[in-house]
Amino acid sequence: MGVGASTLGAPEGCGRGWGPRHTSLGDMPESCVAAVLLYLDPAEICQVACLNRAFRGAASADCIWAAKLPANHRYLAALAAAADDDDCGYDGAAAEGSCSTAAIKKELYARLCRPTPFDGGTKEFWIEKNKGGFCMSISSKAMSITGRNDRRYWSDLSTEESRFHSVAYLRQIWWLEVDGEIDFCFPAGSYSLFFRLHLGRPRTRRARRRGGSDNDIHGWDIRPARFRLSTSDHQQHTTASEAHARLASPGRWVLYHVGDFAVSSPDEVTELRFSMMQIDCTHTKGGLCVDSVCIYPKRHGGYEEDCVFCQKIL
Repeated sequence: MGVGASTLGAPEGCGRGWGPRHTSLGDMPESCVAAVLLYLDPAEICQVACLNRAFRGAASADCIWAAKLPANHRYLAALAAAADDDDCGYDGAAAEGSCSTAAIKKELYARLCRPTPFDGGTKEFWIEKNKGGFCMSISSKAMSITGRNDRRYWSDLSTEESRFHSVAYLRQIWWLEVDGEIDFCFPAGSYSLFFRLHLGRPRTRRARRRGGSDNDIHGWDIRPARFRLSTSDHQQHTTASEAHARLASPGRWVLYHVGDFAVSSPDEVTELRFSMMQIDCTHTKGGLCVDSVCIYPKRHGGYEEDCVFCQKIL
């Protein structure tokens, strides 16, 4: 009874031996921690996972990462699994950890953050590590370019400055027209489409310096280039926009903003058609690198490269 009395008489918050009983973040139930982590970005979740065991366990919970994944992540995971199988030569053992075997949502998120090539490696998609936004890049090899097969006008240059390691380089031409398309189930959201262009030769793969001379650059200050974007879905709802811009800034990669589009249903195919042209045949133009078309979540600024917002044509 003496022991019981001394325990009852101890100051509030103290246990046996009158020692203070401290509480810490580690005492929080994982379910409570998970409820908080839902409001954090993926990068922040990974940071707080280092605090203690409770945070580490909650940071790996499927319910957390399922909320960060695109709504159509199963569709994207199937494409990623097919790409992984191609890389592994359909060796199931070598494919361990790929989307075809990953059951943990955190692992799936990490896999989708890595670029997934498709359509013969001419297109890639990925999600942003920090925000989970969906991105896509379409190589110039997947586009129809007038006169491309004629070496007098165009050539393919190998370069480390392209994620596809190759760009289409225009020597000289009278009629410039570049057309492309993509049919894809995009996650719901608003997107911006850009042409990634460069005046002058890019950095070559064999040397750290720019390849050749930039004397080919001409004709872009006379007339602006015209850009077009159209979108449609299976309900035959079609939108189109046109814009123009003068190509400038030799020696730098520039993103030319063509237009925006919105996706409401991630389970339906969105059809995109895009083009760039300069068909004023009163003069020639040349010295242009066409790398790719980039699709990013719509936002204001924050792009890694110079961005030009083309002037809309009414």
